[in-house]
Amino acid sequence: MCGIVGTWKLDKVEDAERAALEDAMELLKHRGPDGRGRHIDEDRGLAMGHTRLSIIDLKTGDQPLIDSVTKNVLTVNGEFYDYKTIRAQLATKGHRFQTKSDSEIALHLLRVHGLDFVHHLRGEFAFALYDRAEDRLLLVRDRFGIKPLYYHFSEDRIVYASEVKAILAMPDLPRVLSRQAALNQLMHVMVPGTTAFEGVKAVKPGHMLSIRKRNGRLELKEIKYWDMEFPESKAYKRKRDPNLFIEEVREGLIDAVRTRLEADVPVGCYLSGGIDSCSMLGLATPMQQSPVKAFTISFDHADYDESKIAAEMAERTGADQVVLRLKGEDLYGGPYVRAVWHAERTFYNTLGVAKWHMSRRVHDCGFKVVVTGEGSDELFAGYPFFKRDYFQQDPKASKSKRESAASDALFQGAILAEEQSHHPAFDDLCGFTPSWIQPWLLTLKEIQPLLTAGMREELSDYDPVAAIAEQIDPKMLRGRHPLDKAQYTWIKTMLEGQILSWGGDRVDMANSMESRPAFLDHHLAELATTIPPELRIRNGVEKWVLREAMKGVLPKTLYERPKFAFMAPPSRTNQGNRRAVEPLLRLLLNRESVEQAELLDPGAVDSFLKEWRGQRDAARSRRLDIILNHILGLQILHSEFVEAKPGASLARAYA
Repeated sequence: MCGIVGTWKLDKVEDAERAALEDAMELLKHRGPDGRGRHIDEDRGLAMGHTRLSIIDLKTGDQPLIDSVTKNVLTVNGEFYDYKTIRAQLATKGHRFQTKSDSEIALHLLRVHGLDFVHHLRGEFAFALYDRAEDRLLLVRDRFGIKPLYYHFSEDRIVYASEVKAILAMPDLPRVLSRQAALNQLMHVMVPGTTAFEGVKAVKPGHMLSIRKRNGRLELKEIKYWDMEFPESKAYKRKRDPNLFIEEVREGLIDAVRTRLEADVPVGCYLSGGIDSCSMLGLATPMQQSPVKAFTISFDHADYDESKIAAEMAERTGADQVVLRLKGEDLYGGPYVRAVWHAERTFYNTLGVAKWHMSRRVHDCGFKVVVTGEGSDELFAGYPFFKRDYFQQDPKASKSKRESAASDALFQGAILAEEQSHHPAFDDLCGFTPSWIQPWLLTLKEIQPLLTAGMREELSDYDPVAAIAEQIDPKMLRGRHPLDKAQYTWIKTMLEGQILSWGGDRVDMANSMESRPAFLDHHLAELATTIPPELRIRNGVEKWVLREAMKGVLPKTLYERPKFAFMAPPSRTNQGNRRAVEPLLRLLLNRESVEQAELLDPGAVDSFLKEWRGQRDAARSRRLDIILNHILGLQILHSEFVEAKPGASLARAYA
C-alpha cells in the first residue's frame, strides 16, 4: 500500500515541477512512510513519484519499478494477489524478476497480454504505468474502487495522484471547490467520477485511462475493463439446489481470505458485531493457526454499540482483541477536521472519524494490515433498503417478521427515508426510485435553501440526481430483477463514494494502515451475481446464503441477528456529543466564516442551527445531524484547500 503521484506533459520537466513532485510526495507520506522514490524523464516530460508502505518484499520492493527489457515504468498503490503463482507461470516462459514484489507482475503481464493484462490482476490497486515503446501512460483502478486514483487533464498535461491534495500541489492548478459537487455532497451522493474540486476527476472503478501524445496534444481514452454484471432475471437457475450456492460462497470466501492474509508483516482483523467482520475472523483464525489480533470500536451509546457481540466472537476464536472505546468528544474537534482533510469530501456520520481513531490504534499496535468485512452487504443484499425494494418491487416476494428489523427505526431519517420519494431520472433508469437514494432526495430539499442566492442561481439548471443517474450504464439494468437494480446502482455510487472512501481507504491510510476487504474479491463478486434474489433474501432473512455458508463459525446470536448498519452516534444522541460539536460550530459556522466561503447563506445557517439545537423528534434530529455534518465538512474543505495551501492547514495544525 502506497501513495502515487505524477505528471506527463508535452514539453520538458522543469525545475518547478521537480520541486512540486517532492511537495506532493510529502503530502502523501501518511500513505507511505517507509520509503520514497521518483522517476524523471526530462525529455519525455514524465515525472513519477511513489511513497511506500512496505508490506510485501520489505528489502527490494522500492518503486518506481523499471522493466529491464522494455524500460516501462510502474508505480503501484495496493496489492496484487496470487502473484507467486503468476510469477511461476511467467518464469516458465523465460521471464526473470528483479524483486520479490507483487507489483512487478504488472510489468511482465503487459509484455505478454498487452492491455488485456488488467484481466489477470486480482486485488485492490491503483497504478500508473508508462509504456515507453508506445509512448503511452496508463492509469488503472481496481474493479470496485477500493484504492483511490484522481487526475487533472488538459491537452498539454495530465497530473494524477492517490489523493487530490497531491494534485493541487502541482504548479498552476486552481484550488476551487466545484459548486455542482458541493450540492451533491450536501445531499450526500456524489456523481460517479467526480470530486469536490473543479477540474479534478476520479478514475472510475473497473476502468483504465490510456493517454497518448498525438498531433501536438495529449489524447485520453477511457476503457471499461470490468463491471458488476448481474444476469437477466430470466437467466437465474432457480431450480438449482440452494446448498450448491452455499458451498460455492463458502469456498469462494475462504479463497478470498486466504489471499488477503499474504504479507511479510502481521495481518489483523477489524471486528464489529456483524456477520461480515466476524466471518473474516472466523476464517482467518484457522488459516493463521495462532490468535488473530482483532480491533473493535466501542461507542458510549448502547443503540450504536456492537462491542458485546464482537467480544463474544473474539472469545469464540481465541482472538487477541483490542477494544477502542470512543466518546462523543473523540468524534469532533481536531479528529473531525483531520478526517475531512484526509477524505477530501464531506460525510454524513462521524463513523469516518471513529475509523480514523481505529486506524491510529492499529498503527500504534504495530500493525500495517487488517482484513475487513466491507462489501458483504453489496454482494449479498444486506442493507435494509435492499430488503425494502425486494418486497415492494417483486410481487412474488413474501413478507415476514424479519422484514422490519428493530434496528430499522433507529435509521429512519438517516439511511432509511421516513416517506416514499421518487425522481424521474431513476424511475426511467430502474423502473422505480431505489430506496437507498430516497433519504437523500429528502435531504436535497432541505439543503437547497441553505445555499447562497448566487449559488442557487448558478445551479438553477443543474439536477444533481439526474447527473448521478446519467453516469450509470442503463444496459446493465435492462431485464434485471429489482433487487439487482438496487444493488447495482448502490455499488456504482455509494460503495465507492462512501464505504470505500471516507469510510475505508482514506481514514485507514491516514495512519499508514492498509485495509483488505475480502468480500470484494472479484471472483467472489462474480459468483454472488449468480445467486437468485430469493436466496439472497429468503423468508425475510437478508444475506441468507452467506449466513448459511458461515453458520459454523458464527455465534448463534449473531447468526440469527438481523442486519445492523454500523454507524457512530449522531451529535444529538447525548449531552456529551452536543457539547463536543459546539466548538466546531463556533469556529466554522460563525457568520464571518460562512460569508468568506460564499457557499452557504449565513442567515439560513443560523436558522438551521437554531432548529438543530431545539429539535426533539428522533428521526428529524438524525436528518438535521446529517445536514450539519455536511455543511461543517464543506466549510472545512474551503478552509483546508481553498484558503490554505494544502499541507499548511488547520488539519495539519491539529496534528
